[in-house]
Amino acid sequence: MSDQIAVIADIHGNTWALDAVLANIERREITRIVNLGDCVYGSLDPAGTLERLMDANIITIAGNQDREVFDESEQVRSSRDHHFVTGQLNAAQLEWLEQLPPTQVVEDIFLCHGTPASDLIYLLEHVTEHGVFLHDSATIQAELGDVRQPVVVCGHSHVPRTVWLPDDRLVVNPGSVGIPAYDDDLPHCHKVEAGHPFASYAVLEKVEGMWLPTFRQVAYDHQAMAALAARAGRSEWASALATGWLR
Repeated sequence: MSDQIAVIADIHGNTWALDAVLANIERREITRIVNLGDCVYGSLDPAGTLERLMDANIITIAGNQDREVFDESEQVRSSRDHHFVTGQLNAAQLEWLEQLPPTQVVEDIFLCHGTPASDLIYLLEHVTEHGVFLHDSATIQAELGDVRQPVVVCGHSHVPRTVWLPDDRLVVNPGSVGIPAYDDDLPHCHKVEAGHPFASYAVLEKVEGMWLPTFRQVAYDHQAMAALAARAGRSEWASALATGWLR
């Protein structure tokens, strides 16, 4: 049997999508899972998501919005999502979330949320006033810094991508389990839209000594999650969950 690792990222408290992905992984008899962070932030089901992650044998690193749970700035603490998440999580869940490392190495695979140096920067994409575009290979190699593993997995942008670098390294973003579309205002206002409502993840399979990625999309009751987001006052997330687009 070939060696396989499932790669998940950017759950954002969408327990229903996570359950569907974990069930799909189990049906494929994949026993190793790595999670690239942004586990809970958003007005969905942070406590349910952490129940799954803490009970499973999943190697997890922190994303920028996992750190944001512990941000003491008034701007963050006054936000709707911060109030919701911190009000839902119990002490054990907060302790588990706070101790997550920013990066990790599993076999010959380097795990990061954004870049190895920053969980706030997209590794594979750059943002201009005209949209979000794939970086050139030299920029990606420079962002990897001192990382020497032949495979790097990253999240943050929610965009499933495979990039093969000139130095023969593989970089993979599995896409987002929980939120198929979002907008942000840094470094420029931009949207990321999957164009579908499905939960996304990736599988790395070692074949003849080389890790090969396969991307998976999994159906779940996304309309129920969209309704939950709408009830929480998150109309933009309701659209994203229902359609994979922002309206």
